[in-house]
Amino acid sequence: MDLKNVRRDYEQGRLCRESLNNDPMQQFATWFQAAKDHPSQTDPTAFVLASVGSDGQPHQRVVLLKDIEPNGFVFFTNYDSQKGHDIAANNRVSMHFGWLAIEQQVRIEGFARKISREASAEYFYSRPRESQLGALASAQSHPIASRAELEQRFHDLEATYKDQQVPMPEQWGGYLIVPEKFEFWQGGRYRLHDRFTFTQQQQQWHIERIQP
Repeated sequence: MDLKNVRRDYEQGRLCRESLNNDPMQQFATWFQAAKDHPSQTDPTAFVLASVGSDGQPHQRVVLLKDIEPNGFVFFTNYDSQKGHDIAANNRVSMHFGWLAIEQQVRIEGFARKISREASAEYFYSRPRESQLGALASAQSHPIASRAELEQRFHDLEATYKDQQVPMPEQWGGYLIVPEKFEFWQGGRYRLHDRFTFTQQQQQWHIERIQP
């Protein structure tokens, strides 16, 4: 497989200091809205979450952003999953949004903490009933013999809780990622991409252009 000539140039936009909002959360909101509105950008809420296990091994996976709060970003998962174990051992994480249809990327570094049980329940019961049952059926990241066994669990729970509220699993809930560093990347011609970082220094955001 020859991949040397698989390439394209990036020509949709430019990023300059004057166009950046001084608040990276506001800058993120502007770009996020553009990604949501673009007809070719699928799954704009999807981001790669990177964590590090207790053995020092990095792990990555795609998760979905479910809320943007003034102080960070919220996603939901099983606390007994690989990512949950990683965060319990080391709560330093990074996020990566790749909105390639609009030739933009955002990297965010910070730390994760659990949100309240009440806030998790509010979101859990806003989900479709099938998703609630799926969360209850799956011991996320743990081995299972077959797909058939997993689906049987789902159907058994569906029968058990027919005409009843599905209980939220004890090990399921949300995390808030509190950002400490942002990078906004805009693709540029000749691989001269525009990159700006926002780094917290004494409770203020320091903005800096970095080389591509």
